[in-house]
Amino acid sequence: MSKKKPDPFTLVIFGASGDLTARKLMPAVYGLFRDGLLPDAFSVVGYARTPETDESFRAGMREAAQKFVRSGSFDEAAWKAFASRLSYVSGSYDAPGFRLLKSKLDEAAARDGTRGRCLFDLATPPAAFGDIVGGLLEAGLSLPREGDSSWPRIIVEKPFGSDLATARELNKRLQRAFSENRIFRIDHYLGKETVQNLLVLRFANSIFEPLWNRDFVDHVQITVLESVGVEGRGRYYDQTGALRDILENHMMHLLCLVAMEPPVALDADAVRGEKVKLLRALKPMPPACVSDQVVRGQYSAGESAGAPVPAYRDEPGVSPDSVTETFLALKAFVDNPRWQGVPFYLRTGKRMPVRLTEISIHFKAAAHPLLRAAHNAPPPPNVLAVRIQPNEGITLRFQVKVPGPAMEIRPFGMDFDYVSAFGKEPPDAYERLLLDAALGDSTLFIRDDEVEAAWSFVGPIVESCDARKPVKIPLYPAGSWGPAEADRLIQADGRRWELMKRPVHHEPGTRRRRA
Repeated sequence: MSKKKPDPFTLVIFGASGDLTARKLMPAVYGLFRDGLLPDAFSVVGYARTPETDESFRAGMREAAQKFVRSGSFDEAAWKAFASRLSYVSGSYDAPGFRLLKSKLDEAAARDGTRGRCLFDLATPPAAFGDIVGGLLEAGLSLPREGDSSWPRIIVEKPFGSDLATARELNKRLQRAFSENRIFRIDHYLGKETVQNLLVLRFANSIFEPLWNRDFVDHVQITVLESVGVEGRGRYYDQTGALRDILENHMMHLLCLVAMEPPVALDADAVRGEKVKLLRALKPMPPACVSDQVVRGQYSAGESAGAPVPAYRDEPGVSPDSVTETFLALKAFVDNPRWQGVPFYLRTGKRMPVRLTEISIHFKAAAHPLLRAAHNAPPPPNVLAVRIQPNEGITLRFQVKVPGPAMEIRPFGMDFDYVSAFGKEPPDAYERLLLDAALGDSTLFIRDDEVEAAWSFVGPIVESCDARKPVKIPLYPAGSWGPAEADRLIQADGRRWELMKRPVHHEPGTRRRRA
């Protein structure tokens, strides 16, 4: 992370009484403060409908920071200094509430010398986005500051709409209140150290980029697995599903960084411009092809971490006859000269045996006759895998000769991980992204045309799946690797799902039917 400090500013968190604030935002802000990365003139104003005092808000945030700050590095002295900067406003998303908030922010500006620099974070359900943005506009809180037109700024959490039309409408509402350079659409995956390292891996190592194309790459796999279920978000998730919750954002961004062309510079406009080009190059999936290239599934009752867990339909807030997908696998193609004909296999699911995110580049198998004779078959192909979570790192699989008189060849994995290499865990994703937003660096955030380009690809898939309205959806036991249909999707092409390295701490008691 940058050691440069932002200008003095006030962070305003809408939805300050919610789970996202407690689990992610406040521990991240506290971590930045503890590490000396925030300006001396800095404060946090929490805003939510829930009635609270400054004291009760601070007490709740202290508990959250103790529990969720990275590496368990809670420092009592740092917390006391940080807590004095926390305050709370209780109000609705209406004119009286925003007048109250404006008064609070005017006090902070006079006290701290922030000159009205505010970073607004929408940690609320998406249904509230429009009211909040409209309220900020009407209260004059979104107007550019005199002498610094880059403030105030707004952070918008995913999801960015539920389809192309709603995404466009959200963009319009945001841009009526804030210029695009002051809008920071956040996806925490883009703040993960290993995701950022994809750019370095590709473009700073001459041994990889020349091979990063259809001549040498057989296929690419992108896997995002969660061991948890819907975690009390059943009502929300049942209206969303894996297509909208994971594919449209997390997986599209990972696909972009893996497959995009080299940017002319590592700045916000150049990187995000290449991501948009890649999304526009995705081969559209006509409705007739969705059934062949997309597999959906839903978890039934099973086991997780050695304990029984309910079926998705038995989760609180979920319809008992729901056909919402908790698992998704699909095959996509990038229609450009670099990737023509190379399949990208994507899969994601809840209640999997492990929590893991991995991108693997599977190279074409070596065809030398000597290798075939020694191995009685083509040896396993080389694979370069980037693990994003957990155990962040990189693995390269290559072939070696087993010591001895016979020509026996086996694959070997050469492994790099951040903790072993640098002696500490990578920074928290939210820490990096919040700091970048405060610094005004948009590189790891999502531009308006990127959102719309992603929905242009994903939208027709969602519409086709919704239109078919199946009476049944393939089921898979919680703790398994997903429905058998997902295996058949990739096996039909003579390939198989593969994970290069499992997490160090595998959850006990889970079924390991296949990887």
